[in-house]
Amino acid sequence: MHQIWSAILVAFGMLLFLGGCTSLPETLPQGAPGYALSPQPGGTLASLEERLRERAGPDQSGFYLLNANEQGLRWRLALIDSAEHSLDLQYYVWWGDESGDLLMTRVIEAADRGVKVRIILDDLSSILEDESHPKLRDTHTSIINAHPNITIRLFNPWRSRPLETRAVELLNRMERLNHRMHNKLLIADNRATILGGRNIGNEYFGLSPEFNFRDLDVLGVGPVARQASAVFDGFWNSQWVVPVAALGVAATPHDLRQDFLEARTKLTAAPSLARFPIDRQTWNSELDEMVSEIHLGTSRLHTDKPDPDAVEHHMPDTIRTLLGTATSEILIVNAYIIPGEHAIQRMRDQTTKGIRIRMLTNSLASHDVPAVNSHYKQWRGPLLDAGIELYETRPGAAARVLLADTPPTQAEYMGLHMKAMVIDRKRVFIGSMNLDPRSWEINSEMGIVVESPGLARELAKIIEHDMDPENAWRVTLDGDGRILWTADGESTTEQPARNFWQRMQDVFFMAFPGELY
Repeated sequence: MHQIWSAILVAFGMLLFLGGCTSLPETLPQGAPGYALSPQPGGTLASLEERLRERAGPDQSGFYLLNANEQGLRWRLALIDSAEHSLDLQYYVWWGDESGDLLMTRVIEAADRGVKVRIILDDLSSILEDESHPKLRDTHTSIINAHPNITIRLFNPWRSRPLETRAVELLNRMERLNHRMHNKLLIADNRATILGGRNIGNEYFGLSPEFNFRDLDVLGVGPVARQASAVFDGFWNSQWVVPVAALGVAATPHDLRQDFLEARTKLTAAPSLARFPIDRQTWNSELDEMVSEIHLGTSRLHTDKPDPDAVEHHMPDTIRTLLGTATSEILIVNAYIIPGEHAIQRMRDQTTKGIRIRMLTNSLASHDVPAVNSHYKQWRGPLLDAGIELYETRPGAAARVLLADTPPTQAEYMGLHMKAMVIDRKRVFIGSMNLDPRSWEINSEMGIVVESPGLARELAKIIEHDMDPENAWRVTLDGDGRILWTADGESTTEQPARNFWQRMQDVFFMAFPGELY
């Protein structure tokens, strides 16, 4: 999220004096209202939910943590391959790299067998395209949308469609364009869903040789899928989205078939995908194993809402209310934290009452966006003074090899991207929401609160492992009040960084308002 906005601000400065043209009207064309297909009888996922209902009853869902990046990609493929009736996908980022192309080809194959597909994509960045792709993004997206069973809508679209003409629009409509859809959601047959922190791109699935994120999703089966569908429908029918068909780009199913064959050839030759099936497969054995390990619980899915003129922010109250339920312990892992005085005071009140709070976030060394660290670092001292036990991810963490990288890929470093909490080992939060001004006040975010001691214990174990010295620095104050980073018996008072350039960025971005991040 943050790295894309940083790139756009740089591009804005370069393109400011270029002329602009508007290819969409100010009043956006609206698509026909549409709603999730009710769960249909028969099929793999219907059978899966029925097996869970026998154990859980009608009100509970089953939850399965996707802790490793390889799991994140594998289980998305599993749900797409298993869908027989409908697929709804909502993502902030969908890159046209190996992982993005692999997932999209499987979505197209699902549509070929009659599955009705709806996709909502945020229109901020060059989604569904990489630097080497010869087609304009609108052309590529329109080609996919040409499939009779696939409909794509764009959230908060640019009116100026050519990338090189958007600087003027950014200047004139910055307040509106600043609101982005940060949601991440996949729903198959209205029976199973995946939600959490992962966008669609190589770095989220362990396939990037430069860096990979340490991230987390949860797979849910049962009533939680209908909760997810209600969130999706709210965006699908909002005035903030426009059908790709309204862009007026000519595309045919023949174009799609040609693109599909080109993508299949590319994917077959990709060394990074050695552990993934290129063709659709059945996942019965994996589903059987998952059912035996699934945690039962009740859930409520929370989301910000796209009202006609603004994004209505419900997630801050969700987070405050959840944290306020704690009686003994709070575990927080979040990639981007810029807390503010009110949050510090609330946590201080809790630690004063004996509630233990442990928090894991990125260090400068693990950051993909040093600009966030520029505004987080001033809060290290207040967080520690408030009684929080603070940890920061190491870029060379043992978890990089075990959980972030997907063999044969070996990345240069690992960055944290998780957004999760455990309260009293009874309830959990997993979602898209960072603890910073952009998530708190600007973007649309979502997340799920699950009441499940089993799921909470497993997630607590994961977070505590990520706080171990092999994965994170413990951040404390020394006797002179200086910040101290300690791991593996070694300590330093200079914040760890990967290189000198990162330290320079850390200083430079202090000049920009923290509210940007």
